[in-house]
Order: sequence, then C-alpha cells, then structure tokens
Amino acid sequence: MEIRCSHCHRKLANAEFTFIEIKCPRCSTVNSLRVENSLIPERHRASFSSEKPHGTDTPRTITPPI
Repeated sequence: MEIRCSHCHRKLANAEFTFIEIKCPRCSTVNSLRVENSLIPERHRASFSSEKPHGTDTPRTITPPI
C-alpha cells in the first residue's frame, strides 16, 4: 500500500500494517491510517511458555477421611 500525506499528497512510504501514524516531513501534518478488521489476515500465535496448558495436569486422587 502506498502511504501519502493527506494534506500535500507527498508519498511517505510503502507498507503493510494494521495502524500507523506518520508526520509528513514537507508540511508537518500527522497522518493516521488504520486497516479494517476484515482485511487483516488471521495469524496463529506461537506459545513461548514452558508450562503445561491449563487442565493438562495429572488428576489427583483424594482419599476420604476414615
């Protein structure tokens, strides 16, 4: 996607993003751009935790009192 200043139309960048703010070096206008949710590709998150996922522990045996 080409990013252009909304005031003077100078090309500021080419980008793939979900949200970005850029200040135009020519006219100092702050330009904010956001991608609609329907256009964002779904990504899978990697887990970096060394712990077991919740609910996967070995079941405990409870002995009733005598």
